[in-house]
Amino acid sequence: MGYPTQVSATTFAKEFGKYRDEAMVSGGVEVTSHGRPIGAYISLKELENYERLKKRERRVIHARDMDDETLSAIMNAEYGKASE
Repeated sequence: MGYPTQVSATTFAKEFGKYRDEAMVSGGVEVTSHGRPIGAYISLKELENYERLKKRERRVIHARDMDDETLSAIMNAEYGKASE
């Protein structure tokens, strides 16, 4: 994803307050080690957005893991007909 501010882990640790404030303004700060991203510090607004999106993720269920009743209902469903 990348955030507008990128900082080394050492600098981030030494100047945490500065980058905490920067994250609140810009949404987040990307933290690097040896020039590679290793994590990010994000604002509360970004965290809430992340948690909202995680709740909306779909859960995948394999047919082999379904109970017989659910599998049968799917197999016998008719397109355009409301379930009873």
